[in-house]
Amino acid sequence: MEQLLVRLGATDTDPISWLVWSTTEEEIIASGELPNADSLATLSERAGHRAVIALAPSSEILLKWVTLPPRASRKVLSALPFMLEDELASDISEQFFAVGPRVGDQQSVAVVSHEKLRMWQQWLADANLFCDRLIPDVLAVPQTENGWSILTLGEQMLVRQDTFKGIQGEQAWLLPTLGHFTAQQEAPVVITNYAGIDLSGTANISVNNAPLELPMHVLAKEALATSFNLFQGDYKVKRKTNSLWSQWRVAAVLAVLALCTSLVDKTVTLYQLKAENAALKASINSEVKAGFPNIGTYRNVKLKLQSELDQLTRNGGDTSMLIMLEQLTPAFAATQVKPQTLRFDVNRTEIRIQAIGKSFESLEQFRREAESAGFLVEQGAINNRDDVVIGTVSIRSAS
Repeated sequence: MEQLLVRLGATDTDPISWLVWSTTEEEIIASGELPNADSLATLSERAGHRAVIALAPSSEILLKWVTLPPRASRKVLSALPFMLEDELASDISEQFFAVGPRVGDQQSVAVVSHEKLRMWQQWLADANLFCDRLIPDVLAVPQTENGWSILTLGEQMLVRQDTFKGIQGEQAWLLPTLGHFTAQQEAPVVITNYAGIDLSGTANISVNNAPLELPMHVLAKEALATSFNLFQGDYKVKRKTNSLWSQWRVAAVLAVLALCTSLVDKTVTLYQLKAENAALKASINSEVKAGFPNIGTYRNVKLKLQSELDQLTRNGGDTSMLIMLEQLTPAFAATQVKPQTLRFDVNRTEIRIQAIGKSFESLEQFRREAESAGFLVEQGAINNRDDVVIGTVSIRSAS
């Protein structure tokens, strides 16, 4: 069996890597790089009847672990967009939430914009490439147990951090960023190096150098073993049927029988789905009223929520909580102050934090660092608890 692996870009001008690999002979048949998405059509002849797997740049995808309530049913998964809403910079209606594996009460989910998914599917369709599997590229990097794995692809670096977590970006900025993170860890971070790059300048790591292979070959082997697929729900791709089957009467009869059985099964499934849809609608209304107690009556929950979210956006100014937290990161790192609780007042563009530090001096240093970053800081009550100090801090944007 031969496999065609294609690593797509974030934009239509990004280069596209590809590889044809024989899984039976375990050897590379051909590989190369295309200049842009318009050149994908040149792979149509190479694809032939081969299966096609596509990799998407993880810089365009948010990979998250979400803690579910104990004994949560599958219906709770429909609430994942609302659970992640505060962590997303854009409207949840513009995002697609692909569900991954679940471990205990930890549910993995990949968040990607509808715009990007439709774009990648259109590229493949325009190139006449039948592809029913799309995987975030960092999930095709072999996993290191209790550690990280890194691989480079041209100017890009891929870092896999666990079974469903990783980051991807340009090596020029990502490698120093990783070094900053590892330097803050108590124990050395174990890293498997598939890139063959020099990591001697990275602090607090333990490196295992893997045998050097073509990067796309490494990704191809892991991609075949990866079950997660971004093409699910409305984006699930139907497999092509082979027209040769219609030439055989027995096969045609079996197909008709299978179709009848499928119709009966789908009728039963439709009835069940209608019942589940009614329950889901009631659950959504309950969640919406819990989150927006003054929402009033409405006919279309999506339009009403959009109106409420637009109102919040208009009231929130140009500064978001995520931007403020990103700008405060150096202050947290320099002082070792950690937030216990965090609330964001949209109207005041203010973050209220119950912070914990090692001493009064650490909280005072955090205040100075935050003010140096251009924020207005007000400290509330400060108390000793055991061997730490806990204080209330209000941080507002000065702009």
